[in-house]
Amino acid sequence: MKRRNFLINALIGGAAMTSTKEVLASVKDSAAYAVKKPVVRIGICTDLHHDLIKDGEKRIQAFIDEMNILKPDFIIQIGDFCVPKEKNRPLMDIWNQFKGPKYHVIGNHDTDGGFTHDQVVDFWGAKGKYYSFDTNGYHFVVLNGNERPEGDTSKGYPRSITKQQVQWMKKDIESTSLPVIVFCHQGIDNDMDGIKEGALLRLVFENINKKASFKKIRLVLSGHNHEDYLNTYNNIPYLQINSMAYQFSHPEKGYAFAHTEDPLWAVLTINPNGTMDLKGTKSTYVSFDMNSNSPEYNGYPTVPWISDRHITL
Repeated sequence: MKRRNFLINALIGGAAMTSTKEVLASVKDSAAYAVKKPVVRIGICTDLHHDLIKDGEKRIQAFIDEMNILKPDFIIQIGDFCVPKEKNRPLMDIWNQFKGPKYHVIGNHDTDGGFTHDQVVDFWGAKGKYYSFDTNGYHFVVLNGNERPEGDTSKGYPRSITKQQVQWMKKDIESTSLPVIVFCHQGIDNDMDGIKEGALLRLVFENINKKASFKKIRLVLSGHNHEDYLNTYNNIPYLQINSMAYQFSHPEKGYAFAHTEDPLWAVLTINPNGTMDLKGTKSTYVSFDMNSNSPEYNGYPTVPWISDRHITL
């Protein structure tokens, strides 16, 4: 109160024409501004698949050029970026043109050809196979969904988060008082080729929120499925970001690729009141009929865009 009265008296003394009521209103507004949560803006892309397409460098250059204009707090790619081969150095040089923090999530195709997670981390200059960081009052957790549990002899790409990583994640999230955003290449919400332990992880997130007595886990983002959707389970939103390069179509037999004319990416803005806005990009297909999926296909639609979304608490 002494400090407040001193400030008021000083302001009155320096501006005789200013009323006490106006000064009090100014002090109140300044105090309210000081306790507002800071805004975070994030540039997001995923599933470039540079080693499978012909124009990966062009697509990343367009993304980086736009991000250097928008100047988000950081950019992140959510996996299936490129394998750690020397021929991919030019792609990394373009990525590193961004004038700000840059983060990576490991995807299942980033180890194609027998590379290890450690080799991918070193080549990208990533913080680790899984890790966390803080930005402007928010805590961000990057998971590695490409682990194979001991004794697992199943065929195909591993899509697990094993006990050691789960224990690390719980300890990491419980040790912060900040709201949390989670990134993982494979969907934690999607049983169709998503994380095998998805149901367990969703329960872990829900229990963390209950223990914290507030919505600590605010959003979980993924790529991998090359689709565009938002699911909500027990008040936690799970957001799928569409591929930069192509989607999978679903004909009656087999599958086909539907390449987009332009690269897709999104910008996520976390507002002062905690709500979030996703601004996506839109394109068209080079040669694909969006209505050509098999009538028996019951999954998410094949679309050449990332939808704009408003996510509330």
